[in-house]
Amino acid sequence: MSALFAPRKPRHALLRVLLGVVGVALLAVLLVVGVFVGAAMLLGSLALRLLMKSRTARRPSVTGKVVDAEYTIVGKTSQPLLR
Repeated sequence: MSALFAPRKPRHALLRVLLGVVGVALLAVLLVVGVFVGAAMLLGSLALRLLMKSRTARRPSVTGKVVDAEYTIVGKTSQPLLR
């Protein structure tokens, strides 16, 4: 049963070369598509950030709302080492 799904190279030399070229072309297409999708995502996030920055610049800023707090540093409790 495992021999049924085992990958085998074709015996014909021309078919081997053709399948190799198809594989390399498929990898190249995936690489180019990935680069364009990544560039589109970067440009989209940059445009969104610029649009959000211009919207927040028009909104009046709120000042004078400062939260005052006191913090206490808590030491680590000694726990037994797990072995």
